Amino acid sequence: MSQNNKLKEIAILFFKLGSLAFGGPAAHIAMMEDEVVKKRKWMTQEHFLDIVGITNLIPGPNSTEITMHCGHKRAGWKGLFVAGLCFIFPAVVITGLLAWLYQEYGQLPEVEPFVYGIKPAVIAIIVMAAYRLGKKAAKNIKLVVLGVFTIIAGLLGVNEIIALFVCGTIGLLLFVFDENRKKLNSFVPFIALQLLNPIKVGSTKIFLVFLKVGAILYGSGYVLFVFLDSELVGNGWITRQELIDAVAVGQITPGPVLSAATFIGWQINGFSGALAATIGIFLPSFLFVLICNPLIPKMRKSKLFGAFLDAVNIAAVALIIVVCIEMGKDTLIDWKTLGIAIISLVIVFWFKKANSAFIVIGGAFLGYVLSFI
Repeated sequence: MSQNNKLKEIAILFFKLGSLAFGGPAAHIAMMEDEVVKKRKWMTQEHFLDIVGITNLIPGPNSTEITMHCGHKRAGWKGLFVAGLCFIFPAVVITGLLAWLYQEYGQLPEVEPFVYGIKPAVIAIIVMAAYRLGKKAAKNIKLVVLGVFTIIAGLLGVNEIIALFVCGTIGLLLFVFDENRKKLNSFVPFIALQLLNPIKVGSTKIFLVFLKVGAILYGSGYVLFVFLDSELVGNGWITRQELIDAVAVGQITPGPVLSAATFIGWQINGFSGALAATIGIFLPSFLFVLICNPLIPKMRKSKLFGAFLDAVNIAAVALIIVVCIEMGKDTLIDWKTLGIAIISLVIVFWFKKANSAFIVIGGAFLGYVLSFI
């Protein structure tokens, strides 16, 4: 296949995922695994797991960075940018429209009936991804034990980055012990920058604030709102209610949660503010992935770093399971949501070739219909 055809294929796939990938990073990862590993076979399951593990260890929105890695694997650096931009674009456009409606009318459209059905359907997609990735990640009993302990740690509220690093370090130490080595190389994550001090609002200032937040944002995209509450609400740029509504927009729209930055930028300085916030929040991710992507195969070839990656990968799967459990507690609240989840589980496990996008659409339809009962 020619380079142009590969780029077109990447653009179509990630635009589709960006338009239909509801449910947060765990759901996005599940849908990507289904598309790029199971159906298209762009990479092995082990390589996809390595990507998932590495993106959890660098700043930025995890699922968005995984799209970039997938694009790079398929078509080099051009594929990286095409995949990332196409995945982000639908969410940014939808969020921008909602931001305009919010500014004009002071409220968000009613979408709860659809979200009501999407969430339990997404749980089924995540369960299937955790099952497939878990089979590959659980290479031996030691990794299984590490995975179980990571699940317990996650349910007890241990920070996901701490859980990943601790699990990876233990895996590395176990390898060193098994190999009777006395020296251990340390793996140091990239730790960056301080947030800007309060500054006068303008699109350039907005860009710089969101650029620095994007450069130091570890873990889930929801951590973004902790930074912004202090930086923007605390300095009077937006109200706390506007921030809460931005959180809601990030949850009800497909694609990356960080597209809420578009909503916030619009409230501060209109279209130019939305554009500045969007570019600022996502630009570091493109740079981080461009730098670290070539290192992944080299790390896998090293037995020492390979052991670290294996442990991080099982921890990443464990954290996906934790997210699934937490989503289940919040989502499966009555017979309707439980029914949608069971139907979706049957479909993803029985009809294994079923497209995950149709599961999301079906869940939204059932949620809408059942909301009248």
